[in-house]
Amino acid sequence: MKIAIPIANGQLCAHFGHCEQFALIEVDPATRSITGREDVVPPPHEPGLLPRWLAERGAAVIIAGGMGQRAQMLFADHQIEVVVGAAAANPDKIALDYLSGALQTGDNTCDH
Repeated sequence: MKIAIPIANGQLCAHFGHCEQFALIEVDPATRSITGREDVVPPPHEPGLLPRWLAERGAAVIIAGGMGQRAQMLFADHQIEVVVGAAAANPDKIALDYLSGALQTGDNTCDH
């Protein structure tokens, strides 16, 4: 399974559409461990592009600080689970916390 996490300066970026890179973290849900990671530069931001782009790279989950409702619907259309309200932290830690059920989320930091 692959988890996508938008990052800037090595930490989760508050808004997925304006990140420097995406950490694509390959995980084994059975052992709750990371089996690989690739940081990739997304294409220039345009509405509707990132859900398709991440789906093509095998993402099953996206964890973000904030995301608008339309973007959440587009990710759902590509069968990508959306988790919002995550705080800035190391992407590997976020992925491991998600796998163990310990990921704490707050408010969606996006208002559009």
